[in-house]
Amino acid sequence: MLKTLLAEVKQYKKASILTPLFMVGEVVMEISIPLMMASLVDNGVEKGDVRAICLTGAAMAAMALFSLACGALSGKYGALASSGFAHNLRAAMFRNIQTFSFAGIDKYSTAGLVTRMTTDVTNVQNAYQMILRMCIRAPMMLICAMVAAFSISARLSMVFLGAIALLGTALVFITKNSHPIFLRVFQQYDSLNGSVQENVNAIRVVKAYVREGHETEKFRDANDTVYKLFVRAETVLVLNTPVMQFTMYMCILLISWLGAHMIAAGSLSTGNLMSLFTYVMNILMSLMMLSMIFVMVTMSRASADRIAEVLQEKTDIASPANAKKEVASGSVDFDHVSFAYQSASQPVLRDIDLHIRAGETIGIIGGTGSAKSSLVQLIPRLYDVREGTVRVGGTDVREYDLDALRGEVAMVLQKNVLFSGTIKENLRWGDANASDEELVRVCKLAQADEFIRTLPDGYDTYIEQGGTNVSGGQKQRLCIARALLKKPKILILDDSTSAVDTRTDALIREAFAKEIPDTTKFIIAQRISSVQDADRILVMDEGCVAAFGTHEELLKTSEIYKDVYDSQMKGADSDGTRTR
Repeated sequence: MLKTLLAEVKQYKKASILTPLFMVGEVVMEISIPLMMASLVDNGVEKGDVRAICLTGAAMAAMALFSLACGALSGKYGALASSGFAHNLRAAMFRNIQTFSFAGIDKYSTAGLVTRMTTDVTNVQNAYQMILRMCIRAPMMLICAMVAAFSISARLSMVFLGAIALLGTALVFITKNSHPIFLRVFQQYDSLNGSVQENVNAIRVVKAYVREGHETEKFRDANDTVYKLFVRAETVLVLNTPVMQFTMYMCILLISWLGAHMIAAGSLSTGNLMSLFTYVMNILMSLMMLSMIFVMVTMSRASADRIAEVLQEKTDIASPANAKKEVASGSVDFDHVSFAYQSASQPVLRDIDLHIRAGETIGIIGGTGSAKSSLVQLIPRLYDVREGTVRVGGTDVREYDLDALRGEVAMVLQKNVLFSGTIKENLRWGDANASDEELVRVCKLAQADEFIRTLPDGYDTYIEQGGTNVSGGQKQRLCIARALLKKPKILILDDSTSAVDTRTDALIREAFAKEIPDTTKFIIAQRISSVQDADRILVMDEGCVAAFGTHEELLKTSEIYKDVYDSQMKGADSDGTRTR
């Protein structure tokens, strides 16, 4: 885990090295000042030597200024190193998430990934800054102060060894008992963020069904769980403060009592006792800083594990060595293909054997759960098959460079997604260099140009996140236009005209037939009218091919197709048009 995280320090290595170096300078000066103070008292004040007082005082002032400068520079470079480290961690996580296959994405919730990139990274950032500064300062201060204290009086300094043993035992207890709780806390954060995200995304449904109370209660339950876990963790962590204070006061009392006896016996000077008290505070503050570091590291360790998990996640779908960079044609072959999701024990597709020629239009119908979407997602290799082979252009999809393969396959999914930005910016996801004329052309094909021109800013109209300021049918047509802009060899429409009327649906299909005859088209639909003009129609049933043929052939040979056709035709008006 440490190796994975520290690999992201990268260009901030210099700042990470300078931070502790300046901290060492600060500590050395802070340790030297009490020694100078003892000399000032014993050799200047008690002897009445004004010159010694002035020289020693000037030296102490210079050392204090140097210590201040070192502390300021250590803080500056510590902030630079920790902020840069967090920046790199977020960037590395985001880059790796982009490489995930759908199976990898299914493993993590959206809320969980957001929590890891925000809350968890912030925890690690704070811990890293504390480690760079305090993990150097505290041990250095502790060692130097102990050496200086023992050089003054070994007998009195033995008190510190007992203090260290007591604090060490307390820290082991605190760390052992709080770490498991913090792991649960950050896992619960995922549920909390998930509740918020789901509520905001579906706020229209929540209000339509008057479920605000239910959603508030669900959030309150998740929030209360986080609260209770934090209370449990903090109940353990707060033991650090009373143990630390008890140790500090006991050390001061013991050293005061023993030191007074030694001064009375003439074995210790007043100046040395004053210096020793300063070292008492230095040592105890160092121990307190070390305990704070342990607390911070305990909290951040759970976050570090979660970040490393994402960074170490390797996609199970990647481009092979010497991958093919060019897709020969839009032909698609399913050669006895079976497929199952990782979380499923049973395959969702079984022994699919299909052969589609380049330029064909293939309609796909089937009941809910018949694996229509799963079938087409194998074409651009969004998932890998369990058995058999999927070939595009005569080549196994596993032999292609992923970018090359997916660049020739355009998909309009069931859930249409538009991003915040103008209509032009959304369309240019299909081709970043497309001219305005090309945008208009594909929008006309998708029957989107007409409604775009009625908008106040036309093609420069701003689309809100998720496309909330356009209707479902408008969103579908914009997504189809975006897909067409790729000029793909294969176009997949996954129930992507369900929100448009039958006339618009027919015009879109007519435009496809005229304008992109060489593109292989897969049209998944619920309406027979959307696929009946296809070259061939695939009927899916429970993950298997129930029938495959033309509209006329299926009416004669497929009971499933005939039943669907008859049930939809029963809604026909007297003039022959279908009701919806």
